[in-house]
Amino acid sequence: RMTATAAPPTITLRSLDAGWDYARWERELPDDGNRYEIIDGVLYMTTAPSNFHQWIIRRMDRFVGIPLEDQGLAYAFTAPIGLLMPGCDPVQPDFVLVRHENAGIIADRRIRGVPDLIAEVLSPGNPEQDTEIKRRAYARAGLPEYWIVRPATRDVLVCRTPDAALGDYAATQILGAEETLRPLHFLAAVQVADLFAGAPDTTV
Repeated sequence: RMTATAAPPTITLRSLDAGWDYARWERELPDDGNRYEIIDGVLYMTTAPSNFHQWIIRRMDRFVGIPLEDQGLAYAFTAPIGLLMPGCDPVQPDFVLVRHENAGIIADRRIRGVPDLIAEVLSPGNPEQDTEIKRRAYARAGLPEYWIVRPATRDVLVCRTPDAALGDYAATQILGAEETLRPLHFLAAVQVADLFAGAPDTTV
């Protein structure tokens, strides 16, 4: 059984047991448009995101992912994509970057290892999923850089320097609309405002 942990417009359900793993995820879950993720053995199901949520992911790919791919520096992926790393078995981040030299972790339909960047677009109905649960899990896994894109406030919380023992990031910074977002180790940049600009529906 699952219990609701968030309210509309995006609903997240959480399993009552912590006995989930990748094999069970592959075997038992339907392909129904919802997002199913396992963190520390707990299954989370999140309903389909808003149009604005998807718009922002496409803008990240346009301004960060595609330019880095064109330069031969990285591979970019957007949800749904299965990512398996310690404690996350699997998760489906909104946006993932893997440096070209780390391409070996991309295999057999999944990403099997720690990527170089993950970005999640915050949904108002389940903010703790990205700001607490995933943030702690990603830090413990050693993810070097985590972006939390916040549509309601038009800014991005950048988390760096993961501390596995602490289960959090030692360095955080909020970048506002007029500031420039630059991923570590990459020659790419995007003004934060451009992640949100032009969307026909900005309902969060």
